[in-house]
Amino acid sequence: MAGLGGLALARKARAASVLRIVAAENMYGDIAGQISGGLARVTSILKNPNEDPHMFSASPSVARELAAADVVIVNGADYDPWMGPLLAASAAPGRVVINVATLLGRKPGDNPHLWYDPAVAPALIARLVAVLAAKDPAGAAVYQRNGARLLDALAPVYARVAAMRAKYAGTPVSATEPVFGLMARALGLVMRNQRFQRAVMNGTEPAPSDMAAFEDDLRRRRVRVLFYNAQVTDDLTASLRALARRSGVPVVGVSETEPAGMDYQQWLSSGLDSVDKALGGG
Repeated sequence: MAGLGGLALARKARAASVLRIVAAENMYGDIAGQISGGLARVTSILKNPNEDPHMFSASPSVARELAAADVVIVNGADYDPWMGPLLAASAAPGRVVINVATLLGRKPGDNPHLWYDPAVAPALIARLVAVLAAKDPAGAAVYQRNGARLLDALAPVYARVAAMRAKYAGTPVSATEPVFGLMARALGLVMRNQRFQRAVMNGTEPAPSDMAAFEDDLRRRRVRVLFYNAQVTDDLTASLRALARRSGVPVVGVSETEPAGMDYQQWLSSGLDSVDKALGGG
C-alpha cells in the first residue's frame, strides 16, 4: 500500500510540474503545442470555427485556466481585449504573458489579424522557446529542437509566399473584412475598399459611397478575387459575395480560427492554395 501511495504522489508531482500554456487563439495554441510537445498542457480559448470571435464571452472556466497558467499568449492590438480584465482578475506570480502584437511592434488600430503575417511565427517561436526554456531548463533542448523543426516546416510556406508574390504582385483584390489583409500584403496583392472593410470589422455601417465603390469594383471586375470572412456572415456580405459570383469574380473564404484537423503550417498552405487557384495559377 505504501508503494502505491508513493506512486500516486509521484504522478501528482509530475502532473504539477507540467507547464500550463493558455492561448487566447488556437493558432497560437497550436504553435505552442508543436514547440512544447508533451512537456506542457496547452489550452486554446478561441477554437470554434463556427463562432464569431468578436462575439466571444469568457466563461468561469477560462478564468480558472488563466489563474493556473505559467504562460499566456494573447494576440493584442485590441483583437482580444477581453483578456486584459481576465488576467487582471486572476493574478498569478511568475506568469508570463506574451503579446503577439507587441512582438511585432503593432498597436491598436493596426490590422489585428496577425496570424496571417509571415513575420508572426518566427517571432513567436523565438519568444516561446526562450520563455519555456527559462521556465523548464530540463526541457530546453526539446523546446529548441521543436522550435527549429517548426521553422523548417514553415520554410516551404514562406518560399511559396515569395514565389506567389513574384507572380501576382500588383493584382487588385478586395475583401468584406481585413482578415486576410496581412497575407495579401505579403503576396503583393493590392487591396481595395479598405474603408469598407474596417467599418464591417468594427461593426459600423459602411458609408454609402464606399458601398457603391465596392459594388462597382465587382460589377466592372476591377478586382480579381473577393475574400470574405467565413465565420461572420450577414446580409451585406452575402449580397457582395453573390454579386461577385454573378460578375465572375472568384470568391475565397478565410477564417479567424485554425480549422480542426490542420496544423498552422497546413492552414496557411491551404489558404495559399485557394488564392493560387482563384488567380488562375492552381
